[in-house]
Amino acid sequence: MARRNQGGIDTVASMPWWIGIALGLLGYIAIRHGIGWYLSAAGNPYSAGLAKFAGSDALAPLAWMLMAGCWIGALISFVGRARRHKLLDGQTGIDSVRQMSWRQFEQLTGEAFRRQGYAIEETGLGGADGGIDLIMRKDGQTTLVQCKQWQNRQVGVKVVREMFGLLVHHGAAAIKIVALGDYTPDAYRFAQGKPIELIHGGALIATVRYVQTDKARATKWTDSLLALIASMFASLLVIAALSPATTAPISLAVPSPVTSQSLARPALAPVPRARAAPPTTQPPVIYASDPQNDAELREWEKRNAESMKILEKTTKEMPLR
Repeated sequence: MARRNQGGIDTVASMPWWIGIALGLLGYIAIRHGIGWYLSAAGNPYSAGLAKFAGSDALAPLAWMLMAGCWIGALISFVGRARRHKLLDGQTGIDSVRQMSWRQFEQLTGEAFRRQGYAIEETGLGGADGGIDLIMRKDGQTTLVQCKQWQNRQVGVKVVREMFGLLVHHGAAAIKIVALGDYTPDAYRFAQGKPIELIHGGALIATVRYVQTDKARATKWTDSLLALIASMFASLLVIAALSPATTAPISLAVPSPVTSQSLARPALAPVPRARAAPPTTQPPVIYASDPQNDAELREWEKRNAESMKILEKTTKEMPLR
């Protein structure tokens, strides 16, 4: 049966954990700062608008999600590495190896080669029925590995021929086939003179016992939980240095309410009121009639005389007492 395809987190988990930490940090910087910088350097108005958008906090959630995914893969890698250490150190002989599942058998084989200086990649291209289970790299050369946990039969020449075809197809330097049992004579004859190493169960147990010794297994800084935590903390410090706080301090003073009148006209300074002057007495105004000429005066006297004659005729003389 073939294995499922690996996702993003599975791919990171198959790498050393410190690579996952570094990928998370670099991915965050690329999304949070690199996209905006690249668009602003393009020098056209469309890119300037996109650069302003990328420079805001709009892409921050995506950057944090990418970093979180890489760091989850790094944690899985660290835990898996610790389990492989425990799995290899707990082996006592061929009987304990026979009790493993085919997946644990692959992990045991990969850990044994890792302690010999190989960089191990669990490809997911193999499975219980065969294929490339491990890709090992050392000194610039690539070696393909297939694991066979067959307990009741030997590995035949057909399996060796298929692996040799994969070596030519992938351009690898060598192949290794690790079996719990042994190989047929035809398989040994086909492997002669070719970059093919056939490792049987006895040789595997001897390798496991060798790498279990303190001399062969030197403790590395990557095996420490403190190194994992310190790497994450250092990454957060880098992010904080690249993203300084820009928010202004919050004022505790309560602002005065804004009204429409205050917006319409500015407040004016009060004008000092002038003291009232004491009242002054003014002389009375005498209105005089317009002066009359001689003709008008004679006319007025004539009319007055006529009026007096009429009055004398019509008024009876009052008796004297």
